Amino acid sequence: MARKRRLLKDGEDHDPMAVLTNLFDVAMVFAVALMVALVTRFDMTEMFSQEDFTMVKNPGTDRMEIITKKGETIEKYTPSEEQENNGSRGRRVGTAYQLDSGEIIYVPE
Repeated sequence: MARKRRLLKDGEDHDPMAVLTNLFDVAMVFAVALMVALVTRFDMTEMFSQEDFTMVKNPGTDRMEIITKKGETIEKYTPSEEQENNGSRGRRVGTAYQLDSGEIIYVPE
C-alpha cells in the first residue's frame, strides 16, 4: 500500500498538535455554555448580583435549607431537631405570614 503524502506549500509548517488545540477550544466553549445553562435553569442568577438576599429551598419539608447572602459571604442553614447551633437546639414552632398591608400574622403549630 502506498501512502499519499500531502504536499505543503513553501513556508507552511504541518503541526500535528493543532488538532488538539482546536479540541481544547471547543471543550472550553462547551464548559462555559454548560455553566450558563445550569445557572439559568436553577434560577441562581441572584448569586452573582450585588444585592443581599435570603432564599428558602424546599420550604416546609425535612430537607428545607435557608441560604443567606450578605455582601460576599453566603451562609447555608439546614434546620433539624438534632442540629446544635451555639449549644442550643431549635425546632419549628409556627408559620408567619405578611399581609399586603405589611402586617405580620403568626400562626403557631
